[in-house]
Amino acid sequence: MEGEINLSTILKNLNPVLNEGKYVFTKVDALDQIPFSKILFLFKEKEGITLVLEKHFAEELNLTFSYIASWITLEVHSSLAAVGLTAAFSQALGNANISCNVVAAYLHDHIFVDEKDALKAMDVLLKLKEENKKSL
Repeated sequence: MEGEINLSTILKNLNPVLNEGKYVFTKVDALDQIPFSKILFLFKEKEGITLVLEKHFAEELNLTFSYIASWITLEVHSSLAAVGLTAAFSQALGNANISCNVVAAYLHDHIFVDEKDALKAMDVLLKLKEENKKSL
């Protein structure tokens, strides 16, 4: 199933959802000690493997992290070929002085923001959605 490609339609149907929990980014050299079921996101870089895990799993595994994030899912099914979505929400969040780390998955985009900014980020994203609904 192909996702939506029209930016205006995507923004009108953004539907951000704040997932429960605290999440961390960490780097490991190997995955042999980490249960795959605990990994939310994995990206292999030349310097090592970046993982996103729930904070309590990272602590149980004695992994190092410095950034504690909240995870927001944009429930709109956007196409990986859609142009401008990341720019639109990252600019809105940036204007509110909120940093974001983005993962584009097959069905949805996922945004990680500092845990202290989670509710403010949700407000910004909901406002972005409403502003685009008004521009029918």
